[in-house]
Amino acid sequence: MAKRHKPEEIITKLRQVDVLVSQGSNVADAIRSIGVTEVTYYRWRQEYGGLKSDQVKRMKALETENSRLRKAITDLTLDKLILQEASPGKLLSPARRRVCIDHVRDVLNISERRACRALGQHRSTQRKAPRGRDDEENLTADLIELARQYGRYGYRKISALLRDAGWVVNDKRVERIWRQEGLKVPARQPKRGRLWLGDGSCIRLRPERRDHVWAYDFVEERTHDGRKFRTLNVVDEFTHECLAIRVSRKLKSIDVIDVLSDLFVLRGVPEHVRSDNGPEFIAKAVQEWILAVGARTAYIAPGSPWENGYVESFNVRFRDELLNGEIFYSLREAEIIIESWRRHYNAIRPHASLGYRPPAPEVVVPTYAAWPAASPCDRQRLRA
Repeated sequence: MAKRHKPEEIITKLRQVDVLVSQGSNVADAIRSIGVTEVTYYRWRQEYGGLKSDQVKRMKALETENSRLRKAITDLTLDKLILQEASPGKLLSPARRRVCIDHVRDVLNISERRACRALGQHRSTQRKAPRGRDDEENLTADLIELARQYGRYGYRKISALLRDAGWVVNDKRVERIWRQEGLKVPARQPKRGRLWLGDGSCIRLRPERRDHVWAYDFVEERTHDGRKFRTLNVVDEFTHECLAIRVSRKLKSIDVIDVLSDLFVLRGVPEHVRSDNGPEFIAKAVQEWILAVGARTAYIAPGSPWENGYVESFNVRFRDELLNGEIFYSLREAEIIIESWRRHYNAIRPHASLGYRPPAPEVVVPTYAAWPAASPCDRQRLRA
């Protein structure tokens, strides 16, 4: 097998021939003395003629650097192709990256190691198939049923309902299944500032105990025939319990007195009743009647609905979870459905501000509480 000469050795042999020729030797004899043919000698002379050893070393280093740069450019180009072929969004979960890597390998015909390095997936994670739990299918079915039943609830409220039904499950597992099934979390309501005094204290009276501060407000809606009706919503600010929802085509100051009188007889007289400055609330008859029974009015500043935040928040939930999703064909139908939802709101619906517990849970849950239709986990709880 012919010996492969290094560039330094070639330079040395060429210099040897130059020295022999300068001393009067024949060119052919000098070439034979270095042990190569004339063809090889002249090919070496064409490639390395006039170079010195340090120049050859520098040229070799440049070739190595060029090779490294070419490889880096090739890797970057391949990374770009992999990222272009991958999903345009973020691959936030190992499962999504696993599917994406399989797709990239099929399209670009690259190795698993190369695709995993480009997309940030560990090879052991890529090769390890996920193993679901034995109860995964049943939990997913109950979660989907609750999400269908309570379409405006997020996964945290659904987690609380699942735990109430007997499931031993945390929020992270429910969130994973929630995202896996493509369920959408309802959008959060924008935060609103409060009215503050110069000393930093908030004007709004804060509830300190049950029946300390009640708040009430009106909400307007229409039946299917286009006729308007109003609801008078009364909320205990401390417990977040909805005390009453009066439904009628028209609600005047006398109706406000009628609703409050029923609640005062049933639950006692609160210390304060908060409302906005609507004509039904600031009517002289209403103010005198509230003072006469031993309560006090607490009116918010005009144009400052955030001071009545508890009932305003309730109105948002009321409209979002019920009114926007129901068609009322008659006023009587609206009264029945709204009252059923109110009892569900008090007895079953998890409240984030109360640690995902309902404000007024009942020991025996009646059939109306599973609004609007009983899910499998609710039926399981009712049987228990």
